[in-house]
Amino acid sequence: MDNGKTDPIILASRSRSRAAMLIASGLEIKIEPANIDETEVKNSCRSQGRNVGYVASRLARKKAELISERNKGAYVIGADQMLDCGGTWFDKPIDLVSADHTLRALRGCTHDLVTSASIVRDGQELWQQTDRATLQVREFSDRFIKEYLEELGELALTSVGAYQLEGLGAQLFERIEGDYFTILGLPLLPLLSFLRERELILS
Repeated sequence: MDNGKTDPIILASRSRSRAAMLIASGLEIKIEPANIDETEVKNSCRSQGRNVGYVASRLARKKAELISERNKGAYVIGADQMLDCGGTWFDKPIDLVSADHTLRALRGCTHDLVTSASIVRDGQELWQQTDRATLQVREFSDRFIKEYLEELGELALTSVGAYQLEGLGAQLFERIEGDYFTILGLPLLPLLSFLRERELILS
């Protein structure tokens, strides 16, 4: 569904969910993950009193800028997602033990999931979008957590909330407000709209 233009589109992320969304939408993309020190950026932003939306947009842009530096002419998509539960920021779990801790902390609580994406070309940010979804986690049992993590395995480590909404993770929630694609990791529809405006895909 592209328009024949040769300018490459690069996803600066190792997220399988983001790549799957873009490919399923008909985009031909290259994948080149950006490795930046997210902890340093988050700590700096927190010390300045920045909110999660700012942090997510900052990280998304930095990732896109990094990959743009070595890919002249490419449209580079950077993305980031922040989970804020009552002022506590959650990172992606590093192992199943930390995933267990995350699920226990979120159990019975409502939290915000903020997703930001940036498109950079030759060092210039051309587009940015930040969206927010609100998710109410149900009161599940300890046994459910155990069996959930046994079933998902390392897939639970690919999401900041240790959930996989497109699969078994749907059972974690009572209610969700917000865009489905935003929860999966990209403000997909606005992103596609921008690509059409730039005539990178057919309109």
